[in-house]
Amino acid sequence: MTEKPSRLGSRIDFGRDGKQCDYLQLPHSVHRSAYGWLPVPLVCIKNGDGPTVLLTSGVHGDEYEGQVTLSRLIREIEVADVKGRIIILPMANYPAAKAGLRTSPIDDLNLNRVFPGDADGSPTLMLAHYMESVLMPLADYALDLHSGGSSLMYLPTVILRAAVMSDAVQKEVVELGRVFGAPYGFFFPPGQGGGATNMATAARHGIVPIGTEMGGSGAVTPECLRYCESGVRRVLRHIGVWNGAVGSDEQPAVETRMLSADSWESFSYASEDGLFEPVVELGDEVEKGQLAARIHSPETPWRAPAEVHFDAAGLVVCKRLPGRTERGDCLFHLGADFDI
Repeated sequence: MTEKPSRLGSRIDFGRDGKQCDYLQLPHSVHRSAYGWLPVPLVCIKNGDGPTVLLTSGVHGDEYEGQVTLSRLIREIEVADVKGRIIILPMANYPAAKAGLRTSPIDDLNLNRVFPGDADGSPTLMLAHYMESVLMPLADYALDLHSGGSSLMYLPTVILRAAVMSDAVQKEVVELGRVFGAPYGFFFPPGQGGGATNMATAARHGIVPIGTEMGGSGAVTPECLRYCESGVRRVLRHIGVWNGAVGSDEQPAVETRMLSADSWESFSYASEDGLFEPVVELGDEVEKGQLAARIHSPETPWRAPAEVHFDAAGLVVCKRLPGRTERGDCLFHLGADFDI
């Protein structure tokens, strides 16, 4: 499908020096606008030769720390401080980001599960196709900024594996993760997302990709935002694509504790519909078999709550937020210490 030309248009010339701020025009013909398009913000900042870095956020529209980070960077970065090219897509799934939803309200698709997309598909598929066929071939490095969104809360974490990648690329990813300087680094089980994620696509193109899970809760979390902004700046300086001054508000880098989930046993799920009562918190160390949560059923209050137990040991990296839950919802995931 990626051999087809994208139907998205833009007035940005990726080969021209300077700072260009405009929109991708995502075709969207509806009752109120027969020949309309959706405005997906896109920025290209180029100055001479050097590496190209692709920065994305808003792949999930209810994840805000990355969108704030990249919006601030767009205003801050001056062309004279750039050596190479920085391409920024702060609301990658624009319809979802506009609505504050994880998935697009137009086609109900999750952009981070549909790569390589489809040039002639629905809006989310067209966006994935454009990112894969137009933007990624330009890039040497990719930073994809996520958080827990409306349903989850994460410790400030940099994601160092969400795809199968070569040993050489994995080594560089870990180096960039340490430069990012978040408290935690996390390695998802290989193949997370079925290989159809943004990071997996970047790795498939030979790009060096890192991601984040910074906070969540359907809000902007100040601590995680500071780590996110400061980490992105450090990575850009390390790559050599930007030499902007260190701001007085930058969060100092900390030593990153490396954690991994080698299997899906590190993820705990609701066994019943009902009300989720957590019995552990983010940052707790837990043991295999330990009680994780109770699921209450107010509809049948005479029934004892169902108990959920951890299937692995580790640190609680992520926790569900909404109290109402359904069978199959992720409640927690853990990370075990990982030497690399």
